[in-house]
Amino acid sequence: MQAGNDKPRWILTATCPSGHGQVAAVSGLITQGKGFITEFSCFDDELAGRFFIRCVFYVDSPNVGEENLRAAFAALAANMKMEWTLTPQAERMRLLLMVSQHDHCLRDLLYRVRIGELPVEIVGIVSNHETLAPLAAADQIPFHYLPVSAETKPQQEAAVWEIMEREQVQLVVLARYMQVLSDSFCARLQGRAINIHHSFLPGFKGARPYHQAYERGVKIIGATAHYVTADLDEGPIIEQVVERVGHAFLPEELKSLGRDMECRALARAVRLHTEHRIFLSGNRTVILG
Repeated sequence: MQAGNDKPRWILTATCPSGHGQVAAVSGLITQGKGFITEFSCFDDELAGRFFIRCVFYVDSPNVGEENLRAAFAALAANMKMEWTLTPQAERMRLLLMVSQHDHCLRDLLYRVRIGELPVEIVGIVSNHETLAPLAAADQIPFHYLPVSAETKPQQEAAVWEIMEREQVQLVVLARYMQVLSDSFCARLQGRAINIHHSFLPGFKGARPYHQAYERGVKIIGATAHYVTADLDEGPIIEQVVERVGHAFLPEELKSLGRDMECRALARAVRLHTEHRIFLSGNRTVILG
């Protein structure tokens, strides 16, 4: 909620086939219901033939509640073939973090949540190592040690899924989780799992990517946050951070800079998702400000 007005805000997201009158229809419906729009963004993807809307509004009438709003938008959606969601802006999305042994992204996310920069609720941390358990304990977050091997991957992923269902997890964040998820698990997580990696991929695959980059004399390094798919590190891109480097940057300096960029890109991606700003359009994203 914004200062100066204690009315609860709602976030409406909608996508439908491109056509005439979508903006007028949505804004008109809100206005007719005594609603006041505080944010409105839209995009017409001419190549895909899809229209996207994100709208934040509040209602200045005690006679219009959530049931009325949902019924009104459902009728409009049926008429315009819209896929839509209506979410209270104050609702804190429930996150499950997955990590291995690198702690920089986990520390950064925990700090941003602690100071209120990311309005989410971290309901658990899953790891295939016990190394980072003290970080979870410091913030009183349940830590789930689930070791995994090629033979036990199905059982381990089933255990992760059981945690997700029990805790009603809405978003999974791979904060440097150094394990490849199975194709079936990726399919179950479609559109609600975010990963972070260095942008040298797929150019520098395998071990020691920063050493590979140094040996090739790269001039730009970066980090990419994307949705998880069965195509390893090739899911729809959400956020990218890049920095110029020169011949004097040694591998350890590149790694240090890379850690900072990974934290920034992942945090931005999580924020965009939890603010309901991201739409999937094929293998790309539409992000409305």
